[in-house]
Amino acid sequence: MSANKESWGSRVGLILAMAGNAVGLGNFLRFPVQAVQNGGGAFIIPYLVCFLVMGIPLLWIEWSMGRFGGKFGHHSTPFILDTMHKGRFWKYIGVFGIWTNIAVAAYYCYLESWTLSYMMHSAFGSFNGMDQNGVAEFFNHYVNLDASTMGIPYEPIVFFLICLLLNTWILSKGLAGGVERVAKIGMPLLILFGVFLAYKGFTISAGVDGAINDSSVGLNFLWTPDYTKLWSPSVWLAAAGQIFFTLSVGMGTVHCYASYVRGKDDIALNAMSAGWMNEFVEVVLGGAILIPISIGYLGIDRVTELVQFGGLGLGFKTLPYLFLQWGPILGAVAGMMWFGLLFFAGITSSLAMGTPWMGFLQDEFNWKRKSAAWSFGLIVLVLGLPTVIFFNYGVFDEYDYWAGTVSLVVFALFESILFAWVFGMKKGWREITSGADIKVPGIYKFIIKFVTPLLLLWVFIGSLVTPKGGDWGAALSGNWVLDDSSIISKIRNVSLKKDLANAIAAMDTEKIKHLEDTLFFVNASRLLLVGVFVSIALLVYIAYKKRVREGKI
Repeated sequence: MSANKESWGSRVGLILAMAGNAVGLGNFLRFPVQAVQNGGGAFIIPYLVCFLVMGIPLLWIEWSMGRFGGKFGHHSTPFILDTMHKGRFWKYIGVFGIWTNIAVAAYYCYLESWTLSYMMHSAFGSFNGMDQNGVAEFFNHYVNLDASTMGIPYEPIVFFLICLLLNTWILSKGLAGGVERVAKIGMPLLILFGVFLAYKGFTISAGVDGAINDSSVGLNFLWTPDYTKLWSPSVWLAAAGQIFFTLSVGMGTVHCYASYVRGKDDIALNAMSAGWMNEFVEVVLGGAILIPISIGYLGIDRVTELVQFGGLGLGFKTLPYLFLQWGPILGAVAGMMWFGLLFFAGITSSLAMGTPWMGFLQDEFNWKRKSAAWSFGLIVLVLGLPTVIFFNYGVFDEYDYWAGTVSLVVFALFESILFAWVFGMKKGWREITSGADIKVPGIYKFIIKFVTPLLLLWVFIGSLVTPKGGDWGAALSGNWVLDDSSIISKIRNVSLKKDLANAIAAMDTEKIKHLEDTLFFVNASRLLLVGVFVSIALLVYIAYKKRVREGKI
């Protein structure tokens, strides 16, 4: 008998947990930057199209697959996929649904720990008296493991351990007693903090508290549409990528959560509720905080420069300084709310990442819940420490790229083919609509079978062979030069090797040493990730053989 006796305590708790899984740091740090870089208001058009023809279908696919596998007592993707087709191939595709979560959790918990640390520093006034460069340098010293301003030795490691222990302890309490309880507390607080900060973003006035622009300037900068970019495949790829990132599809967490619902429970409305809640948080709240506040105090030119470095540059290196323009008390409160919001967004996502591994151990090896939870914490500790210690050598970014980006597309592509073409759309549609509290539009039969897989294939191929500068017109006319951001160029370390060649030509010995070390750690991190994947695949093979011996297959 399996040791896995988990269940959800309530429908509200399930929806909040699913929404918490989707709502993450990217809603507030990644989305507004993506919008600015890809046409502003016009970006919403491909973004919503991708949500409707890829995001919603994938949510329905993953909820259906999870509930279907749960009927047979499976709570992790290798054997959930196995229930849909008995070919051995699918079990090992299902390894992505465990591996991705472990690998993402390894760096995501570190990122999450920054929010805990910054909440403390906001509360204790560590940023008081600093200018913007001072706050930026604070971040640089932090990730360099320099001495803490609070006197805490190796502060990033300490907070990483605290964050990991907190995640593990909550997971050990189970779905209803741990994950669901956190979602019921964290999601309302996240929205409350977001509404307050969005209100501040909407009410900035030039000349008040040092602001140089009204809030309308930042909002117009973010949402003024540049319709010329609508015809760029790169913009559509960015929109599709954001949908993946924001909905947490292609990871295996949705399958795992859905596997604990009862066989006749609604999944169609549940999936829509969680998906649209995520969209509200991302578009309405995420779009009203980072960019409008930054432009209100720094101006468009400065923010345009900072946006090139992504949302982390604004969220951690800039906003703590801007909040203090509202005065020391309100600035501290706003800082605590901002990083508290990011913490709740982070922890509700990272908790979901532990459940597939735990479900696998409980189902296949009869592990107790607490033992499975602490084993997850130990694995993430070992795999995650390199992202902390060697952050400046690209390990964090490698984990994020391969586990948090590429693998999502690969797994989603395979699962859409399995669901619509192997399992069969007729049976798949029956799974989606069984017990549904809404009428699912019939057009989605066609979308799930044809549009979603083709769009996923396009996203993968587009990422694999991205042309230089995203100039698809030149590429399709015969001048196809791979961009450094393409998957092929990433595998070959093209960008790093160019930088190294330039450093050698300039005889910059310090930079040469740093880039050589970076190349080593980048390649080592990839080997480590491959090793983890192979190890999980081996465990799946052992579990399969165990089932054969016990006559379960």
